[in-house]
Amino acid sequence: MLCTLLASGCATSWEEPQATVNPSQARALITQRLPASLKDRDGWATDIYAAFASMELQPDKQNVCSVIAVTEQESGFKADPTVANLPRIAWKQIDEQAAAHGIPKTMVRTALKLESSTGKSYAARIDAARSERDLSEIYEELIARVPLGRTFFADRNPVRTGGPMQVGVAYAQAHARQRPYPYVTSDDGGIRREVFTRRGGMYFGIAHLLDYPANYDRPLYRFADYNAGHYASRNAAFQNALTLASGIPLDLDGDLVLPNSSEPGATERAARVLGKRLDMSDGAIRRDLERGEDEAFERSKLYERVFEMADTLQGRPVPRATLPQIRLKSPKITRKLTTAWFAERVQQRYDSCLKRAPG
Repeated sequence: MLCTLLASGCATSWEEPQATVNPSQARALITQRLPASLKDRDGWATDIYAAFASMELQPDKQNVCSVIAVTEQESGFKADPTVANLPRIAWKQIDEQAAAHGIPKTMVRTALKLESSTGKSYAARIDAARSERDLSEIYEELIARVPLGRTFFADRNPVRTGGPMQVGVAYAQAHARQRPYPYVTSDDGGIRREVFTRRGGMYFGIAHLLDYPANYDRPLYRFADYNAGHYASRNAAFQNALTLASGIPLDLDGDLVLPNSSEPGATERAARVLGKRLDMSDGAIRRDLERGEDEAFERSKLYERVFEMADTLQGRPVPRATLPQIRLKSPKITRKLTTAWFAERVQQRYDSCLKRAPG
């Protein structure tokens, strides 16, 4: 972990790469950029640096400020942030699951009065839950020990995100299977628990933000990807180009194919309209669109030909990245928010971090 840091595949193309720095310089740079009022700044700097070092990401001020900006936006640098009205959210979710399975609410409430491993009933623990970590631990025990829990949640914990960067648990588990996690855990369940810690939450959040190559000229689009999924900004720009080339209006949501379906979605149908002009079959179009979660999509025939057509029609290069137009939906969200709002808010924090006086 204390190896010499190298510039990684995560290209911060919005500015020239910084010179490689040694571990002491890196930790000092991180500490200097952290909010002045933050408690245990050295501890936060150590965990952030450990993530950069283990993934061989360059800890220059652009990358460091990107991480700081997202963390400020997501949790205000709280390792296990509290969630307003969490018990109410949890009970609503449980009641909805009961209705979906045709189980009377009273039966569910009675079952949750059973004593849990802490000596308190599950209902009492739900009522006392203040963070996603609290709720995740309750659900994990319910799924493991109570038949009703397995019925409701099909062995899948409904708490999907957590930690100081609010990273997805499923993403963390997938990332750990591809790249060794630098701390000791037992299994995927251990990775879930790590997401709710400072070190694990920062590690997987930094991975999701920076540990993939993206040819963006502004960090704004990487911030949007953090919220909407890798390459969502690039894919939204492709949908915009496809709208121009085909004349068919598309939602710029970054989703190129329907998830878990072989049926063509709106983007695929619009591309098929251009099939003859693109000299591509329906099957070839589908294969290229399925590469939408990979950097290689930018080198596909479909991507290149659609942008060539759009550029020609507009008489100038059309954008290769644009903010996805997605309405954010979550039990925790009470306002009308979008991915664009999130990205622009993080960009403001990023700019402030860059201006922050060292020391």
